Amino acid sequence: MIIEPKVRGFICTTAHPTGCFENVKQQIQYVKSQPRLKKSPRNVLVIGASTGYGLASRIAATYAGNAKTIGVFFEKPASDKRTATAGWYNTAAFETIAHQDGHYAKSINGDAFSDEIKMQTIDLIRRDLGKVDLVVYSLASPRRTHPETKEVFSSTLKPIGDIYRNKTVDPLTGTVSIVAIEPANEDDIAQTVAVMGGDDWKRWMDFLKKENVLAEDAITCAYSYVGPELTHAIYKNGTIGRAKDHLLATAYELDKQLRATGGRAFVSVNKALVTQASSAIPVVPLYMSILFKLMKENGTHEGCIEQMNRLFHDFVYTGSEILVDDEQRVRIDDLEMEDEVQYQINEIWKIVSTDNINALTDIAGYRHDFYRLFGFEVAGVDYSADVNPDVKIESIEMA
Repeated sequence: MIIEPKVRGFICTTAHPTGCFENVKQQIQYVKSQPRLKKSPRNVLVIGASTGYGLASRIAATYAGNAKTIGVFFEKPASDKRTATAGWYNTAAFETIAHQDGHYAKSINGDAFSDEIKMQTIDLIRRDLGKVDLVVYSLASPRRTHPETKEVFSSTLKPIGDIYRNKTVDPLTGTVSIVAIEPANEDDIAQTVAVMGGDDWKRWMDFLKKENVLAEDAITCAYSYVGPELTHAIYKNGTIGRAKDHLLATAYELDKQLRATGGRAFVSVNKALVTQASSAIPVVPLYMSILFKLMKENGTHEGCIEQMNRLFHDFVYTGSEILVDDEQRVRIDDLEMEDEVQYQINEIWKIVSTDNINALTDIAGYRHDFYRLFGFEVAGVDYSADVNPDVKIESIEMA
């Protein structure tokens, strides 16, 4: 069939298998072109491994450190009526290339919030790897079913306190408008923390430790974002920010436990990038469009794979202590948060409009990155060619 992008809201409902394959291949080629890690993880578990930072973490661990990886995610294969999800095609591509290159890579598809998937993963670790020494927690989901109470929590993207008004953009049309977002109530906050906070991360670590599949020197990390004051109302000081505060508090708790046996836990504050999660946040796409233009002009722009490769090389697996800030966070958003970059963003923000957005921002680059998430607009792919959407993942275990 001929597969074309079909966008609904901030999600593309189709994905292209060949485009996803080439996208993953290019990320692998990038890591192959970089120096190997001085010290490297041996056996890696990535929870949320099929897209964005999670996928990039898996690629970087494999090709910069020769690690064996298990990826956990919740993706959908193709059916008679629709393509598979992009994460499904990404994983199929990664496993195909990794196996060709002689690397161990297996995957589990199911609800990572469930205890059943946790135990299924632990059984696979015990059978194939023995123990894991790096656990990457990179889940991004709008909902979570609690494994014990079965209560369903839903996250929200809301400010706290007052109605929030600011500029935003429809990245597909380039139309700049003012968005007004009603403030969250206490239930909104609690539900967002339940989904996006550290509760499930800690539950994973407790399960791994209890089942004796966690190496004594194990490192675990989760990913976060802080951003500039411009986005604080909707992000850092909003419902998501409360969840990220809980995530950081969880990192402190886990770090105390792991340090006792030579391990570590931390939160990595990453750069703003186009992901399926970030595309849903008002204001942020306009901010990123300006950011991308400036960072590309400065030669400092990075994608997910460059970020994760730098995280492992420059901050975590250096042969010495993990480099953290005064809040015990790794900051690979350092280039984004440079004073001059943020000053220029604020100046452009004052005057950006629908009429001048193409001149003042890299809205085209943002749009291109969005389509690439789903395997479209990838160089070298013939999108007029007939492709089979039914792609198998070589070593997947289904829930």
